[in-house]
Amino acid sequence: MSDKKIGVFICHCGSNIAGVVDIEKVKAAISGLSNVEVIDDYKYVCSKPGQQILKDHIKNSRLEGVVIAACSPRMHEPTFRQAMRDVGINPFLLEMANIREHNSWIHSDNPEAATEKAIDLIRMAVARTRLLEPLDEPVVSIKKSTLIVGAGIAGISAALDLADAGFEVHLVEKEPTIGGKMAQWDKTFPTLDCSSCILTPRMADVGVHPNIDLITLAEVESVDGFVGNFKVKIKQRPRYVDLEICTSCGDCSEICPVDIPADFEANLSYRKAIYIPFAQAVPSAYVLDMEHCLGVDAVRCGKCKDKCEAGAINYDDAEKIIEIEVGTIIVSTGFELFDATKKPEYGYGEFPNVVNIGEVERMLSSAGPTQGNIVRPSDLQKPKKIVYIQCVGSRDELTNKYCSRICCMTAIKQARMIRDKTGIDVYIFYIDLRTFGKGYEEFYESTAKAGVTFIRGRVGEVHQNDETMSLIVRGEDTLLGKPIQFDDVDLVVLSTGVVASETTKNISHTLNLSLSPDGFLLEAHPKLRPVDSFNDGIFVAGMAQGPKDIPDTVAQAKAAASGAMALMGKGKINIEPYYSIVNEDKCTGCQECIAVCPYNAIVLNERGYAEVNPALCKGCGTCTSTCPSGAISSQHYTDGQIAAMITEYLSARE
Repeated sequence: MSDKKIGVFICHCGSNIAGVVDIEKVKAAISGLSNVEVIDDYKYVCSKPGQQILKDHIKNSRLEGVVIAACSPRMHEPTFRQAMRDVGINPFLLEMANIREHNSWIHSDNPEAATEKAIDLIRMAVARTRLLEPLDEPVVSIKKSTLIVGAGIAGISAALDLADAGFEVHLVEKEPTIGGKMAQWDKTFPTLDCSSCILTPRMADVGVHPNIDLITLAEVESVDGFVGNFKVKIKQRPRYVDLEICTSCGDCSEICPVDIPADFEANLSYRKAIYIPFAQAVPSAYVLDMEHCLGVDAVRCGKCKDKCEAGAINYDDAEKIIEIEVGTIIVSTGFELFDATKKPEYGYGEFPNVVNIGEVERMLSSAGPTQGNIVRPSDLQKPKKIVYIQCVGSRDELTNKYCSRICCMTAIKQARMIRDKTGIDVYIFYIDLRTFGKGYEEFYESTAKAGVTFIRGRVGEVHQNDETMSLIVRGEDTLLGKPIQFDDVDLVVLSTGVVASETTKNISHTLNLSLSPDGFLLEAHPKLRPVDSFNDGIFVAGMAQGPKDIPDTVAQAKAAASGAMALMGKGKINIEPYYSIVNEDKCTGCQECIAVCPYNAIVLNERGYAEVNPALCKGCGTCTSTCPSGAISSQHYTDGQIAAMITEYLSARE
């Protein structure tokens, strides 16, 4: 048995813990444990006075190990580690017993059982602390450049903040232009400011900023390395138009004989095979869609190349692999609208006059396919009655349980614009209206006063009168408690929720990032680290992390940029020493550990033995449990430490 002096500090967490767990009974139960030199409790150990109590005991009693019985280590482990550093004790001689999330919160109905469990958790923590050893944190240097994946408003904002601060930025976008979904939206709520007027000046700034390397038509193919030293391979598709030479005159597009649905216009109009997505696109150059091009020689077509006086069109353009090295990464891959065909009861994709909010945005845009006029797609006539259906693909047990946040305000904004411009009757069926932001509730109230009718209730089904192409909407008014039906509806608008983009899912695999159950990227901590990922040096921003409006997206982008700046500004970073180590005397070079490592942290060295990169290893223990010769052990979570905790628990049951 070690003679290490251990201090146990129990946090009341206000009434979160003390309101359930009998603190005095816990102190009495652990007072006789070997090595326990000090036992103390305080209302908030994480507070400044609480930390001072901890520091005083460490100094006065010369403690060599600390157990904090409080909340989750995710919350305050860094706080207590720093307190230990301040008084000269190694911060990895700390063990936390989670008696809040793992105990008082889930056993609040049984205080006696919660108290016994708290005793068990603390006994086990003490057992492990006896075997903890001081660890040194490796230091790695950080390159002063950032990769940003996705160039919507989040990526643009983060890129400009970093570039203005003097850091090099590589901004990667899979589309031919930057701008993302915001470039397609007409107005922003609640002020009805022009979306393009806000966005396009920032897009132009990105295009000319000397510190921003803009890479469009590109996706990240692989990322190796670790925080501060990421090695990135980017696959860029051919544009077939030279960015430096193209003058955006449009002569090539005018002569192109091909017409295909325009993605940017929500497929409500057509574009040519050689096109520019919209007038303010950045880069301001045309792109050739070779998949729909009739041919690249004069016999089959070749008209665009012949017409281009600048000689910007290059049919021999080819895919490129771009390799860069960066210190930090920001993922801002945006969102997609929910596919409303998955809710067949509403007739989307079957009835032409059932549309989604993205399609209405393009109709309302003065630069859109209908020059700002709201029309029925079936005959392009002005509708007389419009019905909105909220929460399509959101707050739904059959599709997505989460709230998409922007749908209510988008519907209110569109309805207000339609009502003010045309006087059309607009009805909105809603479950609950969620007007959560600054000025949002006032905007909703003024929209109701402007004549938009709000009906609390669900729509059950939508049918079509095949003769008139009008729609029949059947639902329920839950305030009146009776069914309701609208006949002769000219246009039904589905307020489709948002879902994680396919790019978000792909980049999560490339970067080994965790996804939350809703498919968006998982942040390290929802309150304290909302833009950090679990991988050091990689940050998340905007809709890639979850549904949010434009102000929250920009705020999060700035936070991510700030986090990247803080790391790169240091020039170096300490890595937590939770990495595996290899005993070469036992290693046989079988490479089983390399095959199972989810972080690609293990390689064979020149001597033919496994070697772990401390900066890449996350201490998950997969290699430790897989190694057939027992050559790998996990620092800070050794077999002996885990066994001691189990033994302590079992001994209390004898």
